[in-house]
Amino acid sequence: MISVRDFETALQLKTLVPSTRTEWDIRTPDLNRPGMQFCGFYEFFAFERPQVIGKVEMAYLEEQPEEMRKKILERYFSYPVPCLIICRNLTPPSDLLTIAGAHDVPVYSSTLVTSKFVALAIHYLNRSLAPHMTRHGVLLDVYGIGVFLSGKSGVGKSEAALELVKRGHQLVADDVVDICRISDDRLIGTCPEKVRHLMEIRGIGVIDVKAMYGIGAVAFSKSIDLIIELESWDENKAYDRIGLQDDKIEIMGVHVPHQTMPIKPGRNLAIIVEVAARNFSLKRSGYNAARELTALLQDDSNV
Repeated sequence: MISVRDFETALQLKTLVPSTRTEWDIRTPDLNRPGMQFCGFYEFFAFERPQVIGKVEMAYLEEQPEEMRKKILERYFSYPVPCLIICRNLTPPSDLLTIAGAHDVPVYSSTLVTSKFVALAIHYLNRSLAPHMTRHGVLLDVYGIGVFLSGKSGVGKSEAALELVKRGHQLVADDVVDICRISDDRLIGTCPEKVRHLMEIRGIGVIDVKAMYGIGAVAFSKSIDLIIELESWDENKAYDRIGLQDDKIEIMGVHVPHQTMPIKPGRNLAIIVEVAARNFSLKRSGYNAARELTALLQDDSNV
């Protein structure tokens, strides 16, 4: 479902015929330009999509005699289209607005050219209709890498995030992260609006990171590229000391690289997270220090 108010606000639309509904049952991030329907072809009519009229469609309607235009519009609006957007700030014929209102179809106007509006609307619908979930953790932008810090409550995620912010990195969300799958291999994380830019530090309370460190210390959203799980150091557990393991975690069908980071007194978590982010960037560009070392050792053993 798409919120009518959010749709109007996000796409900066001017209302010509208001909607009587608060939501539309739109299930695909596509639009329809009704040029073929105005010409009488309805065999393949995607009426369930938002409808967009540009310069070509409007010129065709304006050239039709008034009775013919009314006949075209009556048939067109007899289908349950969610809404109609007129681009380029074009002025529609008065009978279009009258017939749309009679069939309870909202009509909007956009100042954008048709191609730009279509691209913007598809992007908005993709984000709005994408699968969503909420996950406990902290999301930061570290050297351009979206780092998601996970772990049990009280393990030190917020403290590590605060140190990273002080070192010039950006906070996206603390404690609660809204995750959206925008493609088959890409996740985007954002923060719920009510707690955006806020962080809880035990012993101090809630702080406003934006107010304390400036606008450059926060980001609205970020892709989730690397998950670092913080856990208390377990002497009986064998941790990866070389870095040859490439573990991943599946979130909504997307496999995200995952690392476990053991914590004990004396470890500087912020620096370690920075190193992990830089090392991830190197691996993504094709360089893996652990594999290079392994290859060198194998060459020496064969000599």
